[in-house]
Amino acid sequence: MATHDTNLADRSGSLLQSHKNYQPRVVFFYFVTAVLLLTLGGGLAFQQLFNRDRHRDTERMQNQRRILVPGPRGNIYDREGRLLVGNRARFAVVLYLDELRSEFRREFIRIRKNYRDTGDKDLPSAAQMEQITRATVVQRYLDQVNDILHRAASVDRPDLMKHFARQLLLPYTLFDDLEANDYARLVEHLPVRSPLQVMASSTRFYPYGSAAAHTLGYVGVESDIDAEDFPGEDLKTFKMKGTVGREGLEKVFDTQLQGEAGGTIFRVDPTGYKINPPLDKRLPVQGKNLVTSLDIDLQRIAEDAIGDRAGTAVALDIRTGEVLVLANKPDYNLSDTSPHISHDTWQSILDRNALLNQAIGGAYPPGSTFKILTAIAGLRSGRLTPDQAIVDCDGGVKIGNKLFYCDNGRGHHHNIKLSEAISQSCDIYFYEAGRLITPDVLAAEGRRFHLDRRTGIELPNETTRMLIPTTEWKEAQTGERWFPGNTAQMAIGQGYVLVTPLDMACFFASVARDEVDTKPTLLHHAAAPVQHSEPIGLTPEQRTALLAGMEGTTLFGTSKGINALPLYHVSERIAAKTGTAQKSVVKDGQLGTINFAWYACFAPLEKPEIAVVVMLEGQDFVSAGESFGGGLNAAPIANLILKKYFAKRDHPAAFVQPIRTP
Repeated sequence: MATHDTNLADRSGSLLQSHKNYQPRVVFFYFVTAVLLLTLGGGLAFQQLFNRDRHRDTERMQNQRRILVPGPRGNIYDREGRLLVGNRARFAVVLYLDELRSEFRREFIRIRKNYRDTGDKDLPSAAQMEQITRATVVQRYLDQVNDILHRAASVDRPDLMKHFARQLLLPYTLFDDLEANDYARLVEHLPVRSPLQVMASSTRFYPYGSAAAHTLGYVGVESDIDAEDFPGEDLKTFKMKGTVGREGLEKVFDTQLQGEAGGTIFRVDPTGYKINPPLDKRLPVQGKNLVTSLDIDLQRIAEDAIGDRAGTAVALDIRTGEVLVLANKPDYNLSDTSPHISHDTWQSILDRNALLNQAIGGAYPPGSTFKILTAIAGLRSGRLTPDQAIVDCDGGVKIGNKLFYCDNGRGHHHNIKLSEAISQSCDIYFYEAGRLITPDVLAAEGRRFHLDRRTGIELPNETTRMLIPTTEWKEAQTGERWFPGNTAQMAIGQGYVLVTPLDMACFFASVARDEVDTKPTLLHHAAAPVQHSEPIGLTPEQRTALLAGMEGTTLFGTSKGINALPLYHVSERIAAKTGTAQKSVVKDGQLGTINFAWYACFAPLEKPEIAVVVMLEGQDFVSAGESFGGGLNAAPIANLILKKYFAKRDHPAAFVQPIRTP
């Protein structure tokens, strides 16, 4: 009994000792557990209290998608409110893939079963089977459209897979840019609730075809839609294709013309398909309109008159600098650029050099139109006077070691004064004038009229190749000194002198206002202020002599026959100057000559309103036995523009035209 009690006591003591040894471990376990629970709870509380917004944003970015739709571009009008560029509806047959989930699933099961039933060991992978499934279902719907439109199109599988991977939420286009009869048949036959739908979008519409093509420009496809004001910038975004200006006013004023994007925000399931209804939806807004300074009546007159020849015509409102006409040939039909430019069309444009805006993008020798600047430089410097006959023109003069001839097929001018030298375009007079004036004084006068720089007109690609040379320039560029023959050539607008037709239009507009600077603009303002700049600085007597010579050009000078013809007759008094210039070129390894026929004018003489410059380009017509010159070829075009301008001014009601619509 005593032994049993002893064993019991020993066991109790051992248990007590074991409990004493175990208790710290239990306490430590509970402590660690409590710390972990507190840490987790604290972390969870911290995340809920302080990172709640971040987690909400993460969840939103995972479960929401944004679809953007570009807004229609703004319209472009002429100065009288006639539509030059607008938008027309464009229709496409599209398939909403997100509505085909159950069909894709059933088709996948069917195809997989068929493969297994065949016992074929080489089964396609799941990804391959998914591609087959999608193509099969889409082809089924495409065949519905084929039956309606009597076509035989098949699914472009790589394109379809690319769309699934990148643009799942956007409708898949089956046929684009439908003809009117195809559109009508589809609307009649397609079920209302079908995943197949006819979707409308907008594309550019050009009521006047090729008119003012270089000025208006064209647009191209653009996927990067600007949507600063639309919510959900951090969401994965699917964008419908929009447009961006590529040339002309469409490019320069792209920001203004661009519409405001609309769109929709959807919740999506784990596979990326939409869950309706949308969370947010906003309609796109059309861009701002642009009112140009162009007069489409005058523009079309100019383009029709130039015809198939290469050339340009510019007309300015002398008072405001607004451009009434900016015509270029060869051109291209703007309708061929919308909705996109085909390869053949683009190649044709390039082959014909039809992208060149000659009015601002080409620099040419101005020929005898430059003699007006020479006359002004001589009068202002005191080297010329209105009544002084500075030379006896006998048809030619030797300058240095070279004989220079007068460009006058009717004989010698003999003792000729300034006014007659201008109207008869006597080269000998202006050779001597250039010598008296000196080349650097002449160059300074050209710079004073800004003929050596861009005009700043609102168009891309204005050239910088215009040149009013100086003696220093020649030495720096060629390493040769300036020769007397260079001065003679410069005085008549040849040699190194290069200007753009727009330069010359601004120059003649400035002469008409008796000022030195005209800033052209293609924007029309109903209350545009009259431009003013530094006066030319001629005395009344000098200006009278200058204008008398310019009017004499049309009355008894180098273009006298044009205004006498009924077709080209203008009742207002015209101040003008003709010009014919040559430029040596190498073509097909052969040295040849390109002739440029110029005509520059303004009217009415007493109170000028409009300045017109026409420049035509031709190969060496003279050697082929044909006449080619400013008075014969360019002046009739200018007179047609003037005639139309004054007819509209005097009888505006007779020229009201309906607005053209798509």
